[in-house]
Amino acid sequence: MATRPSWTIHNGKVICKSFEFQWNGGFAITQKQKNIVNLHQAIKNVCNESALEVSSKGGDFGKSIGAFSLKVNGIYLENIFQAAKKYENGGPYLDLLNVPPKESKQDQRHHSSGNLISFVKDGTEWPLEPKTAFYDFIYVSALQDSFGQALNLNEYDWFTDIEFNPNKSINCQARSVAIYKLLQQNALFNVMENTDDWLNFHKEYVNG
Repeated sequence: MATRPSWTIHNGKVICKSFEFQWNGGFAITQKQKNIVNLHQAIKNVCNESALEVSSKGGDFGKSIGAFSLKVNGIYLENIFQAAKKYENGGPYLDLLNVPPKESKQDQRHHSSGNLISFVKDGTEWPLEPKTAFYDFIYVSALQDSFGQALNLNEYDWFTDIEFNPNKSINCQARSVAIYKLLQQNALFNVMENTDDWLNFHKEYVNG
């Protein structure tokens, strides 16, 4: 058995709930897809609601809004995130904007530049708290760049990422997609126009 988090909108906020399901070991995509089916069935059993896998392991729609598919102004989301990292002893490393996305993530400077202290994008320095605020911001920006404010997520109540393990990572594309849906439902995209407004929105409306 395994437990993985999923995100939904409840009482006007993005929340996280973990579900237990039968785990299929192995690195093959078919095994991961079996785990997605089992996780989504667990959500169905508990909540009687539908879920969307947001990752390269999901279906065509889930892949199309996944982190390694999205771009902002022609630059992959993953590159923007990795290039924005500012460390005690270096960064941001803007050259990472121009390499393959996986290469930007695996660059050795992420491990040799000391502790992460902030993110810097377009001259604006972002704090590390709330923990996922910067990643969620650029993710929602990428969704807007590709789909505007009209991405149709209405048939999905929950959002998952089978690869995400909260014991190893913080940012999750499934959370970011749930935030997009919340902004869309409440016509709140204007909070993205100002960094402080976004940070305050994130503190109040994203719980998990």
